[in-house]
Amino acid sequence: MILQSLEIWIGRVGAVAGFGTLAAALWGMWRGARRPVGREEGIAHRFLRWPVLFVATGLYIGLGVLLWRPLPIRLGEPARLVALVLGSLLYFPALALYLWGLRTLGVMFSPSSGFGVRLYADQRLITQGPYDFVRHPMYLAVIITGLGGLMIYRTWAMAAFALSMLGLAVRARREERALAAEFPQEWEAYRRRVPAWIPRACPHKPQKGSPAQ
Repeated sequence: MILQSLEIWIGRVGAVAGFGTLAAALWGMWRGARRPVGREEGIAHRFLRWPVLFVATGLYIGLGVLLWRPLPIRLGEPARLVALVLGSLLYFPALALYLWGLRTLGVMFSPSSGFGVRLYADQRLITQGPYDFVRHPMYLAVIITGLGGLMIYRTWAMAAFALSMLGLAVRARREERALAAEFPQEWEAYRRRVPAWIPRACPHKPQKGSPAQ
């Protein structure tokens, strides 16, 4: 009974946190869709428009509602408790990492998709905050959120979300190509210093006399 109540409580808090994070991301995309466009990769000009992004997000949420059915998995109480604890330890810190990345990017946050990547006309290379530990902190956060959410909720929707988010690796490669073309020397130095997916333990300390990035 206690475990069931805990599952319900954490599930509700997780839903509020997840939708709050989604709202923050949508606000960032809406703000970015109104800014002057710079370099583009792929067919970004077709897909990275606010109406398209809004409709795609609505369809994705609708599909999630339809798939919100429990997986055919029966766990005993000890396994349910382990899944709840591990899932929470992944899910909530990952949401915090995403919001940290979003805050660090600020007006440099831009919508992207597997079909294309867009940079702004006044694009800057952001290397501080979580980007000083790993090159794709927000994508990493989304992948971890999917895994943690799958442990907490154990639904078809979360399974589909977790699997589909692995495709962010393709989007990350597109973004890296665009940034490498836009900032050749800066990007190469950053790429050599910071790993793509596994965060390093310590942030970069600029040498004496050199400017911090």
